[in-house]
Amino acid sequence: MSIAKLTDRSKSIFQQIVQTYLESGDPVGSRTISRADGISVSAATIRNVMSDLEEAGLIASPHTSAGRVPTDLGLRLFVDGMMEVGNLTTEEREAIKGQCATSGKQFEDVLSDATKALSGLSQCASLVMVPHQEARVRHIEFVPISSTQALVVLVSEDGLVENRLIEVPVGLPTSALVQATNFLNARLAGRALEDVLASIQQELATRQSELDTLTEKVVESGLAVWAGGENSDSTLIVSGQSNLLENVQATEDLDRMKQLFDELERKKDLIKLMELAKDGRGVRLFIGSENNLFSLSGSSLVVSPYMNGANKIVGVIGVIGPTRLNYARIVPMVDYTAQVVGRLL
Repeated sequence: MSIAKLTDRSKSIFQQIVQTYLESGDPVGSRTISRADGISVSAATIRNVMSDLEEAGLIASPHTSAGRVPTDLGLRLFVDGMMEVGNLTTEEREAIKGQCATSGKQFEDVLSDATKALSGLSQCASLVMVPHQEARVRHIEFVPISSTQALVVLVSEDGLVENRLIEVPVGLPTSALVQATNFLNARLAGRALEDVLASIQQELATRQSELDTLTEKVVESGLAVWAGGENSDSTLIVSGQSNLLENVQATEDLDRMKQLFDELERKKDLIKLMELAKDGRGVRLFIGSENNLFSLSGSSLVVSPYMNGANKIVGVIGVIGPTRLNYARIVPMVDYTAQVVGRLL
């Protein structure tokens, strides 16, 4: 279903249904719509339009009442084609910047404070995906252990020592391992591998490294076992879960919130979902049953990626709550917080 297929009257009534529902959380009836500004048709006409909207899958009746609520499909149509995104107030911007101020803070503390600012202003739960931070390299070395294997030893500046095993060509001279060690140390010492990996690979690809073929293979094997390695898992910080219980009234709503709490506990699934938002810039919305993770709780996730000083997307921050979110307010809030975090990093 697209906006273009709706008549002007249907658009107007549908928009009023969604906006009223997002404000009140209650099913919206034809009488309520008829009293709204800009609606100049009878309740009977409104009921006919609502029947067509229900047949199109944009609204539904949750109970036996005459009221209707937007479906996940309807919310998606509204958010993508009809919603007017609001602007944050000066006070809201200052609150976010002030809470995230970096003076004397560690990287994760900045992100944790950013989620607290978001949860406080949105009155929902907020979450941030914290990227794995690679330590700076002090030294790397290739150590032969057999005719076909070598050990890659990496020592970080914080004293951590890690070893990985790689395959090497049969008969590889020890001088090739020494040359590979010197080559990488000259480029890695004092820097994180992820920061220089692309430039080293480019140097090898363009044959500018002045290494012989065997030594190049050793360097490439050594880089491969570290790039995206087993310690690259992201972590998730969640704040403000208690806000989700503020407006819970019906038992059904409470059951959905309990389900959402269970989903928040499954952080690995949430991280996988948030990773999708790293594919592009800007705010991304996951509404209710559009994603299997939220099919039971009927929740929505509004997230935006944030970047580091090198203009590289490194994580995602956002808000999670019932599908009855104030999207027009929360979208710019999440977007601005991601920008603030990026500038601070």
